[in-house]
Parts: sequence; structure tokens; C-alpha cells
Amino acid sequence: MSIKVKVGVIFGGKSVEHEVSVISGIQAYRNINTEKYEPVAIYISKKGEMYVGEKISDIKAYTDIDALLKNSTRVNMVSGNGKTELVRYKKKAFAKDVVDYIDVALPVVHGTNVEDGTLQGYLHAISCPYAGCDIISSALGMDKYAAKVMMKAAGIPVIDCVVFTRREYMLQTEEIISKIENSTRYPVIVKPVNLGSSVGIRKAKDKEALVDALDYALEFADRVLVENAVINMFEINCSVLGDKDEQKASECEMPVNHDEILSYEEKYMAGGKGSKGGSKSAGMADTKRVLPAPITDEMKAEIQKYAKEAFKSLGCSGVSRIDFLVDKDTNEVYVNEINTIPGSLSFYLWEATGMKYPELLDELIKLAIKRERDAEKLNFSFDSNLLSGAVFGGSKGKA
Repeated sequence: MSIKVKVGVIFGGKSVEHEVSVISGIQAYRNINTEKYEPVAIYISKKGEMYVGEKISDIKAYTDIDALLKNSTRVNMVSGNGKTELVRYKKKAFAKDVVDYIDVALPVVHGTNVEDGTLQGYLHAISCPYAGCDIISSALGMDKYAAKVMMKAAGIPVIDCVVFTRREYMLQTEEIISKIENSTRYPVIVKPVNLGSSVGIRKAKDKEALVDALDYALEFADRVLVENAVINMFEINCSVLGDKDEQKASECEMPVNHDEILSYEEKYMAGGKGSKGGSKSAGMADTKRVLPAPITDEMKAEIQKYAKEAFKSLGCSGVSRIDFLVDKDTNEVYVNEINTIPGSLSFYLWEATGMKYPELLDELIKLAIKRERDAEKLNFSFDSNLLSGAVFGGSKGKA
């Protein structure tokens, strides 16, 4: 009997998208093929503490997180015995320090402090193979401005923007507003540079609305960007699965929003507002959409092409979702942003191609293992005799 690969499904974290991550993570946990893998649910609290336990994978338990954590075990992840061990945070008399272990991690996290390369860097540092984007591509994908710069350099159509920090805005408010008005035209979209799920985003039709939108966005992030709104437009989303060597695009969807910008509530809480058959725990899978999107075959091919190019330009791996804006008047297509760990892992876009969620997760785990094997072929050190000749002499510590 073969030993199953133990997959640590990691979710939560110190992020404004914490709850969304819990939904996405537990969805993934419950869809892993248990004939091949043994999933281990790992929850990161809003304080950044890791927990495992029987109820960690139960979405209903999160209605009382204090009680959940009291009945769960806080752990640290460490490298040991060729695996990633989950070690009890505080030693307990007559209890094993190593609570469990995992062979590979599946991060299902959203937002700053987790999706932005922070968690990926931690996993890399403890030599834990993990699915999804690496440190650099995660950081680039989370930074909307950096992503625009990279994609524009690759010849991918994006909307130019003005970007500035909170300090710059506070010290030079009128100058920043003048720069925005000289570089753009109303209406504009104001966004935090490093947040997703439509958090902190507003549309401004005049100067007064712009000031309100800037104040609002700066509540959530230290850097903000402002760009022209595409006045008569619709949105199209497309997912990409793969790595640097090979990428494939999913079916395209057209999100249906009530407001001019698809809100956080419309993305994740539609089922909690009385929608028929909806579920508040369904995440992005319950968002109203037209799937497949009602677009021409030519536009679909163009969007899928740009989606793969955007994915590759940032060095992404695993599954990402690329969001597009289409100008109805000109049929011009623009990449709006990339989500390196999309809500619900965009499984519904792959189901539309015939790939079931467990198959998608299987592909993600295989890609994680492939990247680890590729890394093992690289040389991260070289022979030198530098330390043998190092002598620190004198009171000033000169070498």
C-alpha cells in the first residue's frame, strides 16, 4: 500500500481578506482527492498564529473563533527529518512535540501578509515545497503598479496610472491632486496598490469624489494608484494554470455587478443576502456571472492569449485569475489586474472546461512537486575557502 502525500492546506492570515481565505481554504480542503492525498488543515489566525485540530476544517466552527482556537493546537512549521513538521508551540507534559507533518503546502490565502510573498518566503526558508506562485511573482502580483509595469514591458495592454504614498499625499495634497487631474480624466478609479477583493476601491467623477476616494483608499494601504475609468465597459475574467514552461487558459466569465465596481459583498456574500440556492460559504463560486462569457470567439482567443502572457510575464505558477476590462465602444481589451491566489482558486472557470475541482488541486500539487524537483537540480553554493582566512584583529574589529 502506497503512502499518501500529506498536503497542508493553509488559510487565514493577518489580512483584510482573512474570512475570504477561510472560505476558499476549506473549499479546497474538502475537494482534495483523498485516495491520493491526505489533507491537513492549517489555519493562520489574525494574529499570525498557526493552528491545527479536528475542527479547523469545519466552516461552522468559525462562528466562534475563540472557542475554536481553545480546542485546537497551536503549532510552528519547521524542517525536520526530510519533511515539514508541525511542532507544538508550547511543550506539554506527556505529549509529543511533533503533532503532525506535511510533504507539500497548498497556500489558499488572500491579501497582504500572506499572498504577497510573505508566506511563500517562510515556506521557502524552511524548505517546504508549496503550490502556487513563488516569492517574487507573488509580490509582483500583489503590487498592482509593479504588475502593470511588468506587463506593459511585455507588450500587454494595461491602463496607465498615477501612484503615490500616503506621506506624499499628506505633505503635497494639492500637488498630487493636480498631477492626477493633469495625467487622467474623470471619471477615475482609485485603488490601494496592494489589496484585492475590491477592498478600498472607489470610482470618482469629480474632484470632491476624488478626495473622498483617496481618503478611503489610504485607510487600507500606504500606496494608492489612480487610473482612467473605462466609461462604457464590461469585465471578463480568465484563469491560467501552469508554470514558466507551459500555461493553459480556462473558459472566460463575465461577472454581473449591480454597482459600477464589483464590490466585496457581491464577490463573496451574495449568497448571504437571500439569493436563491446561494450559500454565504460558497465564496467566489457563488458570485453572479455569465459563464461562458457572451463574447466572440476572436475576443475570447485574444483574452486567453493575454491572460497567458500576463501569467508568464510575472513568472507565475499554479493557478491565477486575470481580470480584464473591455471597452464597448472600441472593443479594446485591457488587463485590469492579476490574482495570484484567486478566490475559490477559480475552480468554477476550470469546471466549465471539464476539469473538476479535485483534478485542479491535483494539478497544483503536481506543479509544486515539479518546481521542487527543478530546484534540486540547481547549485545554491560553491566551494570556497573564504572563512578559513578570516581573522578579526584589533579593537576596531578589522578583518
